[in-house]
Amino acid sequence: MLLTTAALACAILFNTSGPATNRANAAAAQTWSEDFNGAAGSAPDSSKWTLETGGGGNGNHELQYYTNSTGNAALDGNGNLVITARKNTDPGLQCWYGTCQYTSARLNTAKTFTQKYGHFESRIKVPRGQGVWPAFWMLGDDLGSAGWPNSGEIDIMENVGNEPGTVHGTIHGPGYSGSGGIGAAYTLLNGKSFADDFHVFAVDWSPTAIKWSVDGHAYETRTPADVGGYKWVYDHPFFIILNFAVGGDWPGSPDANTSFPQTMTVDYVHVTTSDSGATSGTTRTLKLPIIVDTWVSDH
Repeated sequence: MLLTTAALACAILFNTSGPATNRANAAAAQTWSEDFNGAAGSAPDSSKWTLETGGGGNGNHELQYYTNSTGNAALDGNGNLVITARKNTDPGLQCWYGTCQYTSARLNTAKTFTQKYGHFESRIKVPRGQGVWPAFWMLGDDLGSAGWPNSGEIDIMENVGNEPGTVHGTIHGPGYSGSGGIGAAYTLLNGKSFADDFHVFAVDWSPTAIKWSVDGHAYETRTPADVGGYKWVYDHPFFIILNFAVGGDWPGSPDANTSFPQTMTVDYVHVTTSDSGATSGTTRTLKLPIIVDTWVSDH
């Protein structure tokens, strides 16, 4: 995720918020899916997701402590995952700045699923309020050996609460990371907020380009020519991350008007190959240190 707001192009496009998926690249085969079916209050499927824990701020001075509790990440019984950010009530829970003010959740597929190229899509209803920071994104599976940003980062969707009608799509790599990440913004018309309804966020990733879309509307394409002579590191498998951060250098802290708990609701995550050279995803056991406090990452 972005460390601070990068210089971003802005696309103002029409909104259609139905559940239909975008299949811009024609022939595709599904390689991985998560529809979050299960009993209300049950934990996310541990054969697909790892719940990270920690309150180190993730390099952004974020305020939440990520837990593995169903109080912060649970199925709702209606086919959704609900990530809930709450005010912390445990005085023993310590963050980088002292007693944690908030708890939330961050899930990843690093140990269970990675894929190089294809179509990655999720239907999400974001939270609202100053200081909220939901995201759907990916990191390279060589993070443990190459480190960040050399492993690469693809932010499929980020939203900060002080921009309720705007989401961002960004890439980070060696020479273009943090505030130098390369991205664009998509803004809804007529003052609408992304927290008002579900929206479909996706990337189509090929060997030569990454294309972002919202509700089927493509708004950004990045190619090796965009990285200014630096290395294009999007040539190996990546894993998926869903998280809901609170506060941080980019969104700022919640204010008196931000009510808690706040929820990020995820209908599904689907991954397919495409007709653009995608390789099938792999279900795997990956020896990677999933310790949120030690990742040197934009988020």
